[in-house]
Amino acid sequence: MAVADDIALIKRQEEILVFAAFDEAAAFKIGSAIRDRALAENLPVIVDIRTFDRPLFYAAMPGSNASNPDWARRKINVVKRFLKSTYRMVLEQQRADRTFKVGEGLDIADYVLAGGGFPVTVKGAGVIGVIAVSGLPEREDHGVVVDALCDHLGVDKRGLALLRGAE
Repeated sequence: MAVADDIALIKRQEEILVFAAFDEAAAFKIGSAIRDRALAENLPVIVDIRTFDRPLFYAAMPGSNASNPDWARRKINVVKRFLKSTYRMVLEQQRADRTFKVGEGLDIADYVLAGGGFPVTVKGAGVIGVIAVSGLPEREDHGVVVDALCDHLGVDKRGLALLRGAE
């Protein structure tokens, strides 16, 4: 699948994976589902779910490391700034150094081009938060979040899944 096709599919994911409402209970349910999958599949990830004003769920799996929370924090900042998936940003920007162009004025200490941050969008309110996963290759980090959102929202994930191995 070409990069343009992946970008179009991620835009579709962002349009479809929208909540009627989002609260602490939803964050816990989604975070727990990601945690359960990570434990079952031995995925060395961290999960960080938050609204833009406070954290709602955090879990670190065996095998994750001290840099994963920092990667997640920088992904969260990117979603907050651009209101879209970080993997979409990676594909749109096409920058091997994982930094934004100098003219953007975004410090690498706080922003990174890396997949795994996905916007929490509420119908009628817009993007209010982020679900971030860090620890796998970025396309897989992104896929873990999308799978969990599809399951939670009752959306058929087969039509929204990015092809594996296209990274």
